[in-house]
Amino acid sequence: MSENCIFCGIVAGTIPATRVAETDRAIAFMDINPGTTGHLLVVPREHSADLREAAPEDLTAATLLAQSLISRVIDRLDADGANLLSCIGAEAWQSVFHTHLHVIPRYKDDPLQLPWHPTPGDLEEINATAAKLT
Repeated sequence: MSENCIFCGIVAGTIPATRVAETDRAIAFMDINPGTTGHLLVVPREHSADLREAAPEDLTAATLLAQSLISRVIDRLDADGANLLSCIGAEAWQSVFHTHLHVIPRYKDDPLQLPWHPTPGDLEEINATAAKLT
């Protein structure tokens, strides 16, 4: 647990949150700045700054909880789909440095837009980048 981490405070129960699901390794609660109706955050109980630092068991627990919540928001909120998002680093819009997954229900004609617009990439650059990653 990190002393100044808001999500650690939520896990500990010292900071209020509207919890919707819990396991022994992860919790899910409503995002207070929702992108759409039903936007949830899934957080491992154990503190880590982001996915790179999280224990595999914590990632598994958070992902499985997110999976069940995606089904729940689609079925119970009549969402048309969902985004599962994790931001890693300030330049990637991470604002709370505790590993978390956003479960964002999507509805036809909702106003939420992701911040990029897919455009065809340069195949040589794509292949060169892939070579660096393999």
